[in-house]
Amino acid sequence: MPAIFKEAGYRFHFYSDEGNPREPVHVHVFKDGVDAKLWLYPDVQFAYNHGFDARTQRWIVKTVMLRRSEIEDAWNEHFSTRR
Repeated sequence: MPAIFKEAGYRFHFYSDEGNPREPVHVHVFKDGVDAKLWLYPDVQFAYNHGFDARTQRWIVKTVMLRRSEIEDAWNEHFSTRR
């Protein structure tokens, strides 16, 4: 479960085994037993949210939008090295 970054106590990561075939680029967010998954394209949006309130969801979307290229670069680097 490679961590991409942590911000304000939230862990932004993805899983090394993302299915077969692999799902499109996305990021998981975790804090205090609550988690969510967001698609990066075509727009940043929740695939699921298991407990984050509306205000936190808005903050998460904004954070992912601002750091989308960093997330995508980490994803591509990780999965290009896995065979």
